[in-house]
Amino acid sequence: GVSLGEALRLHPPLVLLMRKVMKDLKVTADGRTYSIPKGDTVMISPSVGMRLPSVFPNPDTFDPDRFSEPRSEHKTPYAYLGFGGGMHSCMGQAFAFVQVKVVLSVLFRRYDIEVVPEELPECDYEAMVVGPKGDCRVRYTKKAVV
Repeated sequence: GVSLGEALRLHPPLVLLMRKVMKDLKVTADGRTYSIPKGDTVMISPSVGMRLPSVFPNPDTFDPDRFSEPRSEHKTPYAYLGFGGGMHSCMGQAFAFVQVKVVLSVLFRRYDIEVVPEELPECDYEAMVVGPKGDCRVRYTKKAVV
């Protein structure tokens, strides 16, 4: 699970999360306090928030250990937003992790997999759900039966 969490931290599927403010709110960040009036809409970009060095040291490095004890950097409230946060976080998160693990375990057991070419395409942040810009080609080679 830690590798999947780190992959989602680096490449979250949603560009923007929006929430309507239900009551007047004061928020303090970096020593400054902001007043957000009831009725306003607050937006956050997980792609930006999950790459803040103040929350995730070396934020552009793939480091699954940041999700393991004793570091557990993702446990800072609302630091990790791969599936949203708070009472509006995705109910299907646990199912999604199980589903990905099952699919990958079957693929890795039966095939050798390599990215073609060796460099992955850039992310397409202009889409509502982030995916690769252009093709993301993978070569599957069936493993010999043992």
